[in-house]
Amino acid sequence: MLNMAESLARLGALAENPVVRILAGAFADAGFDLAVVGGPVRDALLGRVTHDLDFTTNARPDDILRLVKPLATAHWDIGREFGTIGARVHGEQVEITTYRADAYDGVTRKPVVQFGDDIDGDLVRRDFTVNAMAFLVPQQRLVDPTGGVEDLIAGLLRTPTAPEVSFGDDPLRMLRAARFSAQLGFGIEEGTLAAIAELRQTLTIVSPERIQAELVRLLQSSDPVRGIRVLVDTGLIDEFLPEVSALRLEIDEHHHHKDVYEHSLTALEQAIALERERHPDEPADAILRLAVLLHDIGKPRTRRLEPGGAVSFHHHDVVGSRLARKRLQALRFDKESTDAVAKLIELHLRFFGYAEGAWTDSAVRRYVRDAGDQLERLHILTRADVTTRNRRKAARLASAYDDIEQRIADLREQEEIDAIRPELDGNDVQRILGIAPGREVGEAYRFLLELRLDEGLIGPEAAEQRLRDWWAARG
Repeated sequence: MLNMAESLARLGALAENPVVRILAGAFADAGFDLAVVGGPVRDALLGRVTHDLDFTTNARPDDILRLVKPLATAHWDIGREFGTIGARVHGEQVEITTYRADAYDGVTRKPVVQFGDDIDGDLVRRDFTVNAMAFLVPQQRLVDPTGGVEDLIAGLLRTPTAPEVSFGDDPLRMLRAARFSAQLGFGIEEGTLAAIAELRQTLTIVSPERIQAELVRLLQSSDPVRGIRVLVDTGLIDEFLPEVSALRLEIDEHHHHKDVYEHSLTALEQAIALERERHPDEPADAILRLAVLLHDIGKPRTRRLEPGGAVSFHHHDVVGSRLARKRLQALRFDKESTDAVAKLIELHLRFFGYAEGAWTDSAVRRYVRDAGDQLERLHILTRADVTTRNRRKAARLASAYDDIEQRIADLREQEEIDAIRPELDGNDVQRILGIAPGREVGEAYRFLLELRLDEGLIGPEAAEQRLRDWWAARG
């Protein structure tokens, strides 16, 4: 329950922030209003850590820039057209925006900017009531025209105006509802939720880059599963990531398999717990979480009902990797992130062969080689993929993975397993065999690499002899 006395005290502390005091004084001396607005006010009331500070003012962009320049170590006006000036003041990044009363053109999602003089009008146009509060400084007065405090107390997300109007202005707000639900642990008001389901197809006019950014923020939240359920239950996810809702496979009464959708969400929860346990001081890993969410999206395409009631999903790892790559490219993910997710999905079943019988050192080396710089993420994904309720089976798989990680550690002590290369390079091959650069050098190099993977370090002299023997055998 929100304690208002404590919350208001935290707002008072926000007013004492050096950056807030400096800016509040400068704007007041110039005769302008200034208020901390949106997320920082919400987070202060909730007792959450506030990072970047956002302000709103009745000053126009030229006036904002004039007042900020002497106070800032850096400033930028890339959002000047929309009334926003950014700056770094006292080591903190801030954005200051002129009161707005804008509308959207309904086609490109670009706002038609209209500057306003009324803070209430500015707040009413925002996405949710809990983000539509402002704290006037230096007066230290809370402005809450839409009942944001009441919704904070109730743990509820609600649009300041009718949801059809708010989402019609900017359909991305529907995706933000899921993200804030995951981030804050809030429910979504019934009418707002119904409007998301009704208007979900309007998301198609939002750019893939904006959708991608919101998806990443959702995945980095404290409880992404909560937000994903909102997206799936409303059908909104079908507009940009339909492979997730497709995981809800129909269960045939004669053929039994686990619920792939629920398995994927459980795996995601387990991966997040492992991520926090193994890397407690690192930021949330959106790439890992995306790979876990999507690791079984190849199953709907590969499901086969077998005689006797069995269900198979042969090659769903390979199919899923291809589907993920295509989808992430459509969402404009960068190549590095796309490659990482695709590789993790393709490799996520590899370990289960180890669980059925111990691998040779050669197989362990290949596992590390194939995973490359995604090995640690693969460790977490593979462990999280075990969601069986059979405790004996779960313990056996966990023990097997403990074993493979220990063997990798042991091999690392003996050799450079993370950067496996032949003991002879291309120049050595040309010198030893007396050949010029070309296809045969590449074939020789691959032979030496396979030798290194199979037998480990055997020494340059032995590697040279094996190379000569291989060459002679080719005739």
